[in-house]
Amino acid sequence: MAPTVILEPADGCLCDQPVRISVRGLAPGQPVTLRAALRDEKGALFRAHARYRADAHGQLDLARAPALGGSFAGLEPMGLLWAMQPDRPFWRLIKRDVQTPFVLELDVLDGHEPDGGRLLAKAEHERHFLAPGVRRVPVREGRVRATLFLPPGTGPFPGIVDLFGVGGGLLEYRASLLAGKGFAVMALAYYNYDDLPKSMDVLHLEYFEEAVNYLLSHPQVKGPGVGVLGISKGGELGFAMASFLKNITAAVIINGCISIVGGTLRYKDETMLPVGMDVRRIKRTKDGLKDVVDALNNPLEGPNQKSIIPVERSDTAFLFLVGLDDHNWRSEFYAREASKRLQAHGKEEPQIICYPDTGHNIEPPYFPWCKASQHSLVGAPVIWGGEPRAHAMAQVDAWQQLQTFFHKHLGGKERTNPSKL
Repeated sequence: MAPTVILEPADGCLCDQPVRISVRGLAPGQPVTLRAALRDEKGALFRAHARYRADAHGQLDLARAPALGGSFAGLEPMGLLWAMQPDRPFWRLIKRDVQTPFVLELDVLDGHEPDGGRLLAKAEHERHFLAPGVRRVPVREGRVRATLFLPPGTGPFPGIVDLFGVGGGLLEYRASLLAGKGFAVMALAYYNYDDLPKSMDVLHLEYFEEAVNYLLSHPQVKGPGVGVLGISKGGELGFAMASFLKNITAAVIINGCISIVGGTLRYKDETMLPVGMDVRRIKRTKDGLKDVVDALNNPLEGPNQKSIIPVERSDTAFLFLVGLDDHNWRSEFYAREASKRLQAHGKEEPQIICYPDTGHNIEPPYFPWCKASQHSLVGAPVIWGGEPRAHAMAQVDAWQQLQTFFHKHLGGKERTNPSKL
């Protein structure tokens, strides 16, 4: 019998779900190399490989067989995905069109040479971003530029505003996946997209308020409040929305800062200037990359305190997801400081979950760890921190934690068994 790759589920699955990979028809104890590859929409190739040995029956199941080396080692059923690295330097895997899947190519090669073995079998696996029945609705209402993702059915559903970092534009992949869990999620652009400002030199919180009001006015979104999910600069903006705006019931901040960074923030008659950065504190790693973790000025010192977001005004429930090896800025320090300020004013103690050996960009499950990529504010590639395996495990846990948190504070029915494709 010729070797065959078995994938479960066979017809693909959502990108945040695991796939079971096995091979049948090998010789007993046969050494093989499994190789995975996919291309993003810009043509960059991401690859990983691992060496295995078939069992006494000529079968290989990645859920039971440890990798003997390669891009990773040990029992890692999803290692071929989270260990992928780009062929382009400083390149991060991002999904730009959620209406199409990533296509993962899997090769089984004879022996333990990832580029020299004879091809024994191959298969393709589709990684989707839209669960069955999820609707994608472009939003161009007033000043708001966004995409709303609605779960199947009539609702009403708990609403969430989803914000990314300083790269700008409109990223939809996290919002589209969350909509499959029962949330109405608005992926919101706030600069460098469509007719929005090209820079974030000055941001007006009224824009975000308009987006919240639009979401709450939608007939399929339940009130009286919504959630906000933000990472990096989006986490900082999540702090600001929870502090200044009404109707923010719950906020998940992923490696956010409690100070304004990179541009001025205005709301009505209040203006908050950004905390400064000292480029002399930027370090170089042994591979010549920039490490900016110490570059941002301490917002608790001197005039920098004027940049601190007044989180103590907020009655929002907070969940802070923190990478303890974040090299963008000191996320744990900011989370602990926000917690102290909230509790000092009699507010609910936020939940803080810290992940060892985890860097800045905590993505949905199975996205590969990005060692370094271009930083818009620095104008050069920077390291993000973390170690590949620990970061991958943190992403799986953080994804479940934020869903549980939003279901608890926004209502709705938690979906533990997402629909099959």
